[in-house]
Amino acid sequence: MSNWDKGLPLASSTWGIEERRAIETVLDLGNFTMGDKVIQAERDFANYIGTKYAVMVNSGSSANLLALASLNFHSTLSLPKGSEIIVPMVSWSTTYYPVNQAGYKLVFVDVSASDWNISLAAIRAAITESTKAIFSVNLLGAPSDLEGLVAICSEFNLLLLEDNCESLGAEVNGRRTGSWGVMGTHSTFYSHHICTMEGGFITTNDLEFYQILLSLRAHGWTRNLPNENHVFDKTGIAFLDSYTFVLPGYNVRPLEMSGAIGIEQIKKLPNFIEARVENAEYLKSVFSQSWIQMQRPIQRSSWFGFGFVVEKESPVTRSQVLAELAASDIATRPIVAGNFLKNPVMQHLDYRVSGASDVADHIHDNGFFIGNHHLSIKKEIDIVVATLERLGS
Repeated sequence: MSNWDKGLPLASSTWGIEERRAIETVLDLGNFTMGDKVIQAERDFANYIGTKYAVMVNSGSSANLLALASLNFHSTLSLPKGSEIIVPMVSWSTTYYPVNQAGYKLVFVDVSASDWNISLAAIRAAITESTKAIFSVNLLGAPSDLEGLVAICSEFNLLLLEDNCESLGAEVNGRRTGSWGVMGTHSTFYSHHICTMEGGFITTNDLEFYQILLSLRAHGWTRNLPNENHVFDKTGIAFLDSYTFVLPGYNVRPLEMSGAIGIEQIKKLPNFIEARVENAEYLKSVFSQSWIQMQRPIQRSSWFGFGFVVEKESPVTRSQVLAELAASDIATRPIVAGNFLKNPVMQHLDYRVSGASDVADHIHDNGFFIGNHHLSIKKEIDIVVATLERLGS
């Protein structure tokens, strides 16, 4: 049952006594920067996603930053500077910034009218000789058409990357999102499926990308690499290898406390996902308004939140809906950042737009989402549904 007095907040704490004890253990050990707890959290996370490797960082945004930066350095899969990377128009800011920061050009395409994920037809129309990758986003818990994306990438010799920051635990035909592309990125920020204070992961099956990410995460040095690796062969002399810098890296290391918390949160994650799915199934069973559309995932969603778009012909405006929900203490947010092309920051980015933006514009102007939680919120869902029914009557 919910643990707040009224309304429906956007997010709630997933922590229990286990997470507090995990923090205390790290405090007692006195090693606060990443160490054995982070390594164990990485192993557990990779096992959950179904990949060989996971690299923990200090945020999902940093996960995107490192994933895109790593495309500069792979011996066989690196992309030339100026390469085009196709992205959906609807996502968060840090899906896009790392593309430019890594030296690539953004190509924006529209999204699907049903699940609001990247449109396969729009991708096909956008591909040119300069196109080298697709950075797909699994939006609000809903997986993209990953089988279709894999097929397109195979046909045109493109790399597929997944921004899975909102969709931890989602699946396509039993395979977890974040495992379909050459890399997947994940967030463990407070409002997400699990919380490690701040945090994120990059998952991959490619050993070379894994080792590049290990170096990029901490200054671009060789300290965290084995003696023989795909980045730079170490001397075996610790005095030298601890301060040899080989890549233009960052410092986006996680805290050891975040790793310790992550170990406990990952154990609880399957139950968290099941509760979110049960909430979604209940909402779908009691929601029947035709003037407002709910997100319609094509595969198993992990239901980050519940997204809605007020139909164009509706006599009710989004502003009216938001006001009524606010009166009942129901927190609302835009659907991620809406159509990101409408943000002033675009003047600073290298990009082109392929095709129309009809669906993204509709989402931008008429969409919103409410929070889902890791515990039952049937009572709160009833309030939401009653509010929408009253508006639609």
